Amino acid sequence: MLSGSRRHYYSSAVKNTPQEIAGFKRRLWLAGLCMLLGFVVLTARFYYLQIVSHQKYQTQAENNRIAILPIAPTRGIITDRNGTALVQNFSAYTLEISPAQVEDLEKTIHELQEILEITPRDIRRFHRMREESRNFDTLPLRTRLTDEEVARFAVYKYRFPGVDIQARLYRNYPYQESASHILGYIGRINDRDIERLTENNNILNYRGTDHIGKTGVELSYESSLHGLIGFEEVEVDALGRAVRILSRVPPVVGDSLRLTIDLPLQQLAEKMLDGHKGAVVAIEPTTGEILAMASLPGFDPGLFVDGIDTANWDRLNNSEDKPLLNRAIRGLYPPGSTIKPFLSLGSLVSGKRTATQAIDDIGYFEITSPGGKKYRFRDDKIGGHGRVDMHKAIVESCDTYYYLLANETDIDDTARFLAQFGFGKKTGIDLENESRGVLPSRAWKRERFSGPRYREEHRRWYLGDSISAGIGQGYNSFTPLQLAYATTILANNGKAFRPHLVKSIIDGASGETRDTEPEETVSLSFPKNHLDAIRNAMVDVNLKGTGMRIFKDAPYTSAGKTGTSQVFSLRGDRYHESLVKKHLRDHALFTVYAPVEKPKIAIAVLVENGGFGARAAAPIARKLLDYYLLGKMPVDNDALNTMIRDDENGWDE
Repeated sequence: MLSGSRRHYYSSAVKNTPQEIAGFKRRLWLAGLCMLLGFVVLTARFYYLQIVSHQKYQTQAENNRIAILPIAPTRGIITDRNGTALVQNFSAYTLEISPAQVEDLEKTIHELQEILEITPRDIRRFHRMREESRNFDTLPLRTRLTDEEVARFAVYKYRFPGVDIQARLYRNYPYQESASHILGYIGRINDRDIERLTENNNILNYRGTDHIGKTGVELSYESSLHGLIGFEEVEVDALGRAVRILSRVPPVVGDSLRLTIDLPLQQLAEKMLDGHKGAVVAIEPTTGEILAMASLPGFDPGLFVDGIDTANWDRLNNSEDKPLLNRAIRGLYPPGSTIKPFLSLGSLVSGKRTATQAIDDIGYFEITSPGGKKYRFRDDKIGGHGRVDMHKAIVESCDTYYYLLANETDIDDTARFLAQFGFGKKTGIDLENESRGVLPSRAWKRERFSGPRYREEHRRWYLGDSISAGIGQGYNSFTPLQLAYATTILANNGKAFRPHLVKSIIDGASGETRDTEPEETVSLSFPKNHLDAIRNAMVDVNLKGTGMRIFKDAPYTSAGKTGTSQVFSLRGDRYHESLVKKHLRDHALFTVYAPVEKPKIAIAVLVENGGFGARAAAPIARKLLDYYLLGKMPVDNDALNTMIRDDENGWDE
């Protein structure tokens, strides 16, 4: 017999069997339903992927198989007006790293140093470019590798994923510092450049390009010089390695530029200025072409191509001589007596003076303030120049004549007249960052001293302001380019053309040459007798006036004006150069055009702290004119230094 517990077990098992079968069937149906729904979902998804989205995913698959590689265009070259190459390209091997493909960057660089010479400067430059160029795939660690170094790396290349050798074109400036401010330089593309390119909808044209123009012509003609990007369609394998080229669109070479600069004239100007700070601008009056534009000290643009090192950057950027400053278009200086021919012409036009009207110069001009205080403005010549008419005032540069003229002329009238000659305005030269200069007037002074730190007496225009402005001092500040441009207006009897540096553009694709047409910017009408009076006086400046010692026996006729501008106020004292520190000495200026009968060239010369204009600036102009008009190169390479060392006695202006 079965015990009680066992009977209870078998009876429970028999009693629950139908329920268990029913539960099992429910679970079976539920599982089948889930499987059916799963198959429906999978079928729907399969239909969506294979039928509905077939084209989309087929395209993605093709894109994974095909890589689009950009091909950077070759940058256009730059020559002078005679075809001499000022900027070229050369090919060199570069050791490139793709930071995104390198697991341990510092370890990789350290191991590369065991194979190739990689200096701390190279590493610092690499990290700096990495910070500035985050949007680019590869960065150079070493540039300009030799063939031996390339072969040595090839042996160990398998150890360095993400590191490769590439052949790149580099910018070459064969004349180094010569014309450096004109040419400018190129540098690595940084975030600011990317932002600007994006705003101009030009960023796609710079894929695969590492450099861009930063200053000078390299910047202002960047869109022409750069060219158009090309690309290759390349089939790649699963590891991203190129298998074959499917198609290729070649890049378009950048346009080449033929500048207006005459290289020998440019180098002569730089040689004459060597050892001094200053600027020279020479313009062809009938076209506006810049024949020479020197600014010293200069710099070597080649220092920036690979990324300038810290030592050189500190030397250039922090130097008291400011070698990166283009003094020709950005340096602001009082024009001194070079402004006097324009003030004289203004007085003739306004009727304030006639050419024969004379004054008595006793050596100074004195005014009395409303409070009764007397202010004396001295002439450059002790005892004065005696009886002085307009002709003599220009020839001998008589300050007292212009003190009296300024006393009788409203400053706003003077400003309006001088503005016609481009003073206080940008000339429109094809370079970035040109200065406007300062042409003072009542409105200008009120705006200049409008801040809360200034009182009403600071904003008021005083007679003393006019007297100082009347001899090209005071608030007057212009660039050497503005002085040269204004001189071309006198040379052209009232006409001027926009100064420009590019004579023609040679299309990179077709080779077609597009010449730059002269653009007339000023056409003033003055009575012929007024212009003749100014011209005759400027001719006599070089025949028997302040420029006589320099232009003695010149076989051509020139019209010039010397100038000397103060760096600091003498407060009524007489200037003695030998007692003044060099950096506080007067600036020397000279403006000239020649031949007078049919002007071919107009020149403005500025020598910072050079002293008298006739002694320091005029000799440079004479040498430039001799070369350009006569083909005569100076034998004495130290002519300017010889002049400046000469005794200061006997020099005026």
